[in-house]
Amino acid sequence: MTADLDAPNTAKLPLGALLAFAAVVLVGCLTETLPAGVLLPMSADLRVSESQAGQLVAVYAISTAATSVPLTALTRRLPRRALLLGLIIGFAVVNAVTALSPWYPLTLVARVLAGAVSGVMWAMIAGYAMRIVPAERAGRALAIAMAGTPIGFAVGVPAGTLLGELFGWRYAFGAMAVITAVLIGWVLWQVPRLPGQAAQQRASTKDVLATPGFRTVLITTFALALGHNVLYTYIGPVLADAGLVELLSTALLVFGVASVLGLWIVGSLVDRRLRQLVLASTSLVAIAAALIGVTDWWPVLLFAVAVWGVAFGGAPTMFPAAAARVAGRDADLAQSLTITVWNIAIAAGAYLGGAALDLAGNTTPLPWLAAALAATAFGIAARRRAFRDS
Repeated sequence: MTADLDAPNTAKLPLGALLAFAAVVLVGCLTETLPAGVLLPMSADLRVSESQAGQLVAVYAISTAATSVPLTALTRRLPRRALLLGLIIGFAVVNAVTALSPWYPLTLVARVLAGAVSGVMWAMIAGYAMRIVPAERAGRALAIAMAGTPIGFAVGVPAGTLLGELFGWRYAFGAMAVITAVLIGWVLWQVPRLPGQAAQQRASTKDVLATPGFRTVLITTFALALGHNVLYTYIGPVLADAGLVELLSTALLVFGVASVLGLWIVGSLVDRRLRQLVLASTSLVAIAAALIGVTDWWPVLLFAVAVWGVAFGGAPTMFPAAAARVAGRDADLAQSLTITVWNIAIAAGAYLGGAALDLAGNTTPLPWLAAALAATAFGIAARRRAFRDS
């Protein structure tokens, strides 16, 4: 991937801007996942069943998957900072509406709109971060910008859940709206302006999909994310079947902290060792899932969860970096396709894991299914050269 012509020629990473991106990503992560942590009080307050309240998470992912590509294509010509500010305002509005809404249908609409905002955000943040640094440091910049994802899972979601338990779920979403509004000043202060993409430079979705190596990136992304979500979605039942349900919160914390470590490792190496990182990630996820499938001894299980977290934590950096390298100037559209595939994998993982659980009557197949899918991702990445080092 070559450096964008608009990128400043400096060897020093613009940390203020990159950390602002990370904060926006953190807000997106929290906006998506917070309902899962306050599901019971939300369902009681909105007078709906727990399954209906759970749809507030599902519709977000579906909206992101459905709107990311078309909305990214429509907004590619807009100046990047202006678009980012618009997305931040969008997050503030949808979280404020969620905090104040007395009706489930209105809350559902807010979640659909939040998913659409998130789809554009995920697609443009990666390209934005990589454009404001020299090409040889693009991967490290991307890792910093995407740090909000594992931090959100490791710290943000438990903190938001605790806030909801102490003061009420509405205050948790209200706090999100306030924090999001504060980001506007940070972005205006630290994030440089960049133009959108000129009409003559914009490729179509079909053109991006036809780029050599890009479909390999998408297939590998889907296989690994699908395997991860088959197991992660049902980790509670897996631990329960192993007689270790009391370890659930500890296991999730270990996974989150390990994910942050994995992101740090990837951020340090992704500009020089992308292929090796992808092969290590896919193989270690497969090994960790298989280990979870064979053990009910808690030290080994927590070790496997830690390996899983380290191996998967850098995925939100590795795959966008690979997509951007392949797509070049069309990185934003490439990211939108990657995000669409990622969200489809989230929904498909929950469905496939649930179907396997119902068919077997227990969770025994889930770790092995996850291991097989991760091994498939490894095989694809090992045979193809899409994941090339710069």
